[in-house]
Amino acid sequence: MSDPTPTREPSTTADWRLAVDIGGTFTDVVLLDAASGDVVVDKTLTTPQNPLDGVRTGVGQLLARANLRPSDVIAPIVHATTLITNALIEGKTGRAGLVTTAGFGDTLLIRDEHRYDMYDLQIEFPAPPIPRDRTIEIEERTAASGEVLLVPSDAAMQAVADELRALEVESVGICLLNSYVDSSNERTLAAFLERELGVPVCISADVSPQIREYPRMVTTACNAATMPVIGPYLDELQKWLSGEGFGGSVLMMLSNGGVVSADDAARVPIRLVESGPAAGALAGTWFAERLGIDRLLCFDMGGTTAKACLIDGGEPELTNVFEVARAYRFKKGSGFPVSVPSIDLVEIGAGGGSLSWVDQFGLLKVGPESAGAEPGPASYGRGGTVPAVTDADVVLGLLDPAAFLGGDMPLDGDAATAAAATIGDQLGLNPVEVAAGIHEIVNQNMAAAARMHAVEQGVDLRGVSMIAFGGAGPVHACGVAELLESDTVIFPVNASVLSAFGTLVSPVRIDLARSMPRRLHAIDPAERDALLDDLRNEGRRVLAAAGSAADAVRFRYGLDCRYVGQGNEVTVWVGQSEPGEDAIWPVDDAGVLGAFETEYKRIFGLAIPDVPIEIVTWRLSVSSDAERVAPEPVPSGAGAEPVSHRAMVFGRGMEPIDAPVYKRTQLGGGATFSGPCVVEERETTAVIRPGWNVEVGPDGSLIATRNHAVPNHTVSDTE
Repeated sequence: MSDPTPTREPSTTADWRLAVDIGGTFTDVVLLDAASGDVVVDKTLTTPQNPLDGVRTGVGQLLARANLRPSDVIAPIVHATTLITNALIEGKTGRAGLVTTAGFGDTLLIRDEHRYDMYDLQIEFPAPPIPRDRTIEIEERTAASGEVLLVPSDAAMQAVADELRALEVESVGICLLNSYVDSSNERTLAAFLERELGVPVCISADVSPQIREYPRMVTTACNAATMPVIGPYLDELQKWLSGEGFGGSVLMMLSNGGVVSADDAARVPIRLVESGPAAGALAGTWFAERLGIDRLLCFDMGGTTAKACLIDGGEPELTNVFEVARAYRFKKGSGFPVSVPSIDLVEIGAGGGSLSWVDQFGLLKVGPESAGAEPGPASYGRGGTVPAVTDADVVLGLLDPAAFLGGDMPLDGDAATAAAATIGDQLGLNPVEVAAGIHEIVNQNMAAAARMHAVEQGVDLRGVSMIAFGGAGPVHACGVAELLESDTVIFPVNASVLSAFGTLVSPVRIDLARSMPRRLHAIDPAERDALLDDLRNEGRRVLAAAGSAADAVRFRYGLDCRYVGQGNEVTVWVGQSEPGEDAIWPVDDAGVLGAFETEYKRIFGLAIPDVPIEIVTWRLSVSSDAERVAPEPVPSGAGAEPVSHRAMVFGRGMEPIDAPVYKRTQLGGGATFSGPCVVEERETTAVIRPGWNVEVGPDGSLIATRNHAVPNHTVSDTE
């Protein structure tokens, strides 16, 4: 039975905010009343062929549940999406062309000459985002010093335009040698091609004005290839929202955890590459602040992928290079290293739709291939026959087929069992044994990925609290926490759509960078301030377009530094201005040196005395604070009474347990109970394994803590 649709009387004081998050399997929609903290949520299947169809369905259902009209939403609509990531991974990008300096047309094929596996004689890389036959060279040249040695002639530009026209390109990327120092040749060529071709054109000086030829070119190429994907979608979305009567503009979630206007996102869509996962990390940051937890592991498991991100010191770590479309998911260097500031997280193919299979050695495997929304897991009844993680959870009794999405999308338990039996026939196991194996393997995969990600950051996850969200995250969180030796798991209210909620508590923010290599002692303050003025002006423009007031803007300054002679840099942040303060460089040379040595010691354990340092890239983070949201506390409750019991299996070799089922909406603040049990809400189910105790927090969050005195029958890595 579906949860009752809330009856609401329109309020003259309400301030409704709408968020949309398109995932690989589900599209999540959230309405938040910023005045009262009320939240209304819904989910619908993603429609890969036309993502807007799923958005229309989800938003329509949500407004009906909240008893609202489109005109009641006058604030900006915030949007996160996987469209860019999926387009690059699947190669379903626009027909883009690339223009580069004569002699450098093979850069995307040569890459950086790095082999991610030295001994693989059949090493594979993803095909370039723009193929060689649509890469055109032009006679021009800018020196590394910034001196323009050769301006492209009108005849040369016309020849390029004619060739691109013959290739029927839908967009163009321009990446000329040394344009990060002087972009005049790129801008001249871009203006000419825009006039001649009438298609979107992007230049590396706007997308990634940073040193190193291949990362700059591949970032520009990925951006150009995805402009025809996101541009028409955003145009259609904004027309539909306006036609329906929504009063707000559209803001897009970026990979760095900030939001910008749809127009700015359409110009540089590569900044959206980790849009959805970044929103989840921001939601985790919001909860970490509310709960007073300094270190928190965000565990986000949806229908297609699982993500893990560490919140340390109250905020997630940022990385300046993100690798997308890896040929091998766990091999760094096998994808496109796009120079885009992104929240540092790990993402693996382990979601509710991840498919199981038997390898050539007769071993059960799970993922990375996913059933997605079409056809979906076998239990969706849409044509799938291979058992997915969701099917396994149904067979184990952890999910109630009749209660999925509150009963609006009932699952087919018989189909899930039949799918598991197809694997069982190959392994000589019954469907329950297969399901238990699938459940455990996917937990092991996610724990291993999170552990490796933490090791790369120099962090020990043992004892770190976890927050679980996404549609499948609460089902698997306790099992993953046991493997990571974490003793606390937080299940927030509306966990299934927490990434969409995260967009509503995210700041307006843009991270900008420009390379200008200089030794620390040889920096000309006038040259530095001129570069920073350009970055500050661009940041002010982007934030103004997203609706931020000029006196709300703050600037944070960063540097990519290295010892002279080194080939890689360390990013340090050296100060920030408060809103309304004058924008000035906040630190002297001694401060820069001290910040660099401190960070260098943290990473490598030592500093190198008597070796000068140089600054390679200058960074500016421009932001304004998000409005604070304070949901009302849930009513206190004296106890927790189950609404039913059902047989559940919590691990391999374990007998079914007649475990209690609680309804999330019936649990008051302060209520306590213990596993094994499940807590159901409309969009997800929190599985509390044996050996875990739960207390309901003031905001309705479930705080689960592990009781080591109770055996939980977790299977070890070596068993």
